[in-house]
Amino acid sequence: MTRSVAVVYDESALLALGRGNRLASQFLSNTEHGPTRHVYVPAVCLATADGMRKGIADHVGALPAAEIVGLDFAGASALGALLRDGVEMALGHAVYLSRPTLDWPDGRPVVTVEPELYADMPLVRTIRLP
Repeated sequence: MTRSVAVVYDESALLALGRGNRLASQFLSNTEHGPTRHVYVPAVCLATADGMRKGIADHVGALPAAEIVGLDFAGASALGALLRDGVEMALGHAVYLSRPTLDWPDGRPVVTVEPELYADMPLVRTIRLP
C-alpha cells in the first residue's frame, strides 16, 4: 500500500508561491502527478494572503492540486481556543489543519517561510521555504 503524503500551506507559503518560489511551486507540481500527494490550503490563510497580494486566491483556487479547506464545527471550535490563547487567526487555521487526526495520524507539516511562528505549537511540524 502506498502511503499518502500531505502538507499545509500557510499564508507566507501562499505569498511565496505568488512570488514564484520554486519549492512552493514544486510541491504543487508533484501533487498533480500523484493521487497520494496532497496540498491543503486553509481558507483563512488564503484570504489573508489575498488581502496582502491581490489575485493569490484566484491563482491558488484555479490550481487543481490545491485543496482549499474551510472551517467545520471542530475546526471552528479548535480555532476559537487558539484565538483565546492569543494565536492569530490564519496561523491558528494552519495549526489546526497540521495537527494529527484520524485520517492523518502523524499530522501534516506546514509549508512556511516563517517556521519560528510554529515553534511553541505542540504537534506541529514545519517545512521551511527559502
